[in-house]
Amino acid sequence: MNTEREAISVWQGRVKAASSVGELRRLARVLAGDARVGARALSLRCEARAQRMEREIARLRRLFALCQKLRAGGARYVAGVDEVGVGPLAGPVVAAAVVLPARPRLARLAGLDDSKKLSPAQRQGLAAEIRAQAIALGLGSASPREIDRMNIYQAALLAMRRAVQALPVAADHLLVDARRIPDVPAQQTALVRGDSLDGAIAAASIVAKVHRDALMQRLDARFPGYGFARHKGYATAEHLAALRRAGATPLHRRSFAPVAAVLGRGKIAR
Repeated sequence: MNTEREAISVWQGRVKAASSVGELRRLARVLAGDARVGARALSLRCEARAQRMEREIARLRRLFALCQKLRAGGARYVAGVDEVGVGPLAGPVVAAAVVLPARPRLARLAGLDDSKKLSPAQRQGLAAEIRAQAIALGLGSASPREIDRMNIYQAALLAMRRAVQALPVAADHLLVDARRIPDVPAQQTALVRGDSLDGAIAAASIVAKVHRDALMQRLDARFPGYGFARHKGYATAEHLAALRRAGATPLHRRSFAPVAAVLGRGKIAR
């Protein structure tokens, strides 16, 4: 193939658009036969990217190894389940349950990891891809009032149970981050640091985090002056100062010490 008939910029566009190891390797071979210095350099970059993609796909295969093992043992729908929002002073705790296909498109899930390790932009991109690939997805939450009534640990379990119940299919097996969800019929495997060790749990953590962040951004408009869109309800200096200045809102968890201290001084937002 005579690549020299086309500008290097055209080949750069093709390399940028390549989405598989095979496609990158094919482009690298073609460009290696081009006498132009720019083409040779692009060929090397192409091969380097193919190698990085191979390593990432191998990592992702390890993350999904337990899902594959469970499916080989007869499970049809394996759901990863995780929650976010345990620590904030305000807002709900949110959980997601995600069932991905038996053979997810791994190259499109590059970077999949515990949501806490990712930037907002990375989470947004991966959440969209997870939703696009998912066979089934369920969301659940527990409100600040439920958190205050039953404690945050039990409320997180409630949110996870609601997420599982919201799935449009009946999961055969649940992979859960470090706990067991009560009152669900599916078999369960609890994995300590599961959102870092298992792809399905990582996917659930990302979907839950993106959903909760978007919710807190919308609630910021209802309760201006607290900075919910920025800190998502966590106990930042900005949030604590607003709490002391303006008092607690219906979003605040009254059983959490900083909020209880403000309420003890009679500070309730109207």
